[in-house]
Amino acid sequence: MKIEPQITLRGIDDAALEGKIRQRVQRLERYCDDIQRCQVWVEAPSGHHRQGRLHEVRIRITVPDEELAVDDQPREEDPNVAIRNAFDAARRQLEDFARRRRGNVKTHRGGVALPPAVEGGE
Repeated sequence: MKIEPQITLRGIDDAALEGKIRQRVQRLERYCDDIQRCQVWVEAPSGHHRQGRLHEVRIRITVPDEELAVDDQPREEDPNVAIRNAFDAARRQLEDFARRRRGNVKTHRGGVALPPAVEGGE
């Protein structure tokens, strides 16, 4: 692992969960080896909730000239599922970043109107 992730667990006391997060961060390095920093927050709200304890996972990944954020994932009762979903979203963002950086993204002409098609012969 090239980077040491900053992991914050709120309302959870599970060392195994932290190990799973480290493995997920290591997998992200396959998609982009320019990751400079990775911060992960896993939060289990306290108190009574209608749907049980829904875990929220937020990820911030710093790459050259950009910061990728995974914030708005659906909350899950199982922290492992919440972590998996958040890291899947982070992987997709890193893949998009790598494509943009390589120049493999289609570009559109911005604001240029095409001439109208002429029907018939003039």
